Amino acid sequence: MNKITERLRQYWLLARFDKPIGIFILLWPTLWALWIAGDGRPDGLVLVVFVAGVVLMRAAGCVINDYADRDFDPHVDRCKQRPIAAGRVTPKEALLVFAALCLAAFGLVLLMNWYTIALSFVGAFLAASYPFMKRYTHLPQAYLGAAFGFAVPMAFAAQTNSIPLVGWVLYLAVLLWALVYDTMYAMVDIDDDLKIGVKSTAILFGSRVREITGGLQVIILGLLVWIGTAQQLAWPYYSGLLVAAGFAVYQQTLIFHFDKPNCFKAFLNNNWFGLAVFAGLVLAYL
Repeated sequence: MNKITERLRQYWLLARFDKPIGIFILLWPTLWALWIAGDGRPDGLVLVVFVAGVVLMRAAGCVINDYADRDFDPHVDRCKQRPIAAGRVTPKEALLVFAALCLAAFGLVLLMNWYTIALSFVGAFLAASYPFMKRYTHLPQAYLGAAFGFAVPMAFAAQTNSIPLVGWVLYLAVLLWALVYDTMYAMVDIDDDLKIGVKSTAILFGSRVREITGGLQVIILGLLVWIGTAQQLAWPYYSGLLVAAGFAVYQQTLIFHFDKPNCFKAFLNNNWFGLAVFAGLVLAYL
């Protein structure tokens, strides 16, 4: 019994259920999309399926990421104690856990319409292939945004059986947001990444990382303003955007001196950015 409990604990750690920040950062844009697509009243079943799907697919993403990085993580200070890197979970076990999580998520998707089911294959491909991108491109953070943000068009498809222009604009905003926060995350590992040859936007942007991420944050907020105008959202939405803008400014102060602990704090602070936008949406529709 103790052996089984220990295996389950290692799988729990492998899926990073002990670190829910990733769930929240993936959940907020999904909720933005559901609230906009549902005109403030998303379908109950769709809401439950997507919230559960976010939890499962984020876990699956963590597992396949650690599988892909199994030769890199032992050389990265922040990652060397992860279950695969530390030898507590085998690569074969990781693939089985990944498959189980994906099957559970797909079982939930089968409760949705055929359009959403078809889109889920695209989302699954993006999520499974993302971890390997850092070997080939300096823009894996953009690919992560495409993968993490794909819940947005899927949410519109599930709620309305279509993806209007506002859905694609929101998808672009979410993609850019992931690019920003994952660049801040990559700033923490930049020395190790350079040593082992892993690519990232933190390396690509170099000394201009603050200006580029700051410019992207302005674009993201601009896209969110456009969405509010297009949807004729009430003033609380813009109040939420104002609070989110304040968090964006705070994040820039955190990364200003390239201090690694503060860069990680900036990444974590994006949880509050996402919450601020969602709170504004909820209040606007009320």
